[in-house]
Amino acid sequence: MNNKLLIWFGFVVFFLLGIFVSKISNSSIASGQADEIKDNLKIGAFSVSLNVKDIAISKEFYESLGFSVLAGDLKKDYLIMKNENSLIGMFHGMFEGNILTFNPGWDENGNEKDPFDDIREIQHKLKNKGIDIGDPIDEKSSGPASFMISDPDGNIILFDQHR
Repeated sequence: MNNKLLIWFGFVVFFLLGIFVSKISNSSIASGQADEIKDNLKIGAFSVSLNVKDIAISKEFYESLGFSVLAGDLKKDYLIMKNENSLIGMFHGMFEGNILTFNPGWDENGNEKDPFDDIREIQHKLKNKGIDIGDPIDEKSSGPASFMISDPDGNIILFDQHR
């Protein structure tokens, strides 16, 4: 009888010890995640900027997928289209290839978002992480600005701040 009691007591102790260790490790993980969240950049609304052959045909196609025009002008060869939180910019003859675009200070509706990381702060943090900034912004400037980087696969990423 004492052996059974001792075995059950051992299970209870190990069970409680397991809960205690689990809480400590979850707490330290959560703390690490909080530090990581503090370091995250607030880079604003995301969209894909597409180089299109015929903007009217592309507009019609994306409308069939549920997108509607948010901004732009067919006569100026660009449109910004939206479906829920998804944004697609369509541009004819303005650049080669497609571009991933982030707009610091804006939400997906083009409304100002606060707080946000100024584009110069984003550029500075990326430089500190060893990312090559092709044509950097003057860090002493303020207001609207943009810069581009490439990801490891050569995809162009545009940071384009309008405020």
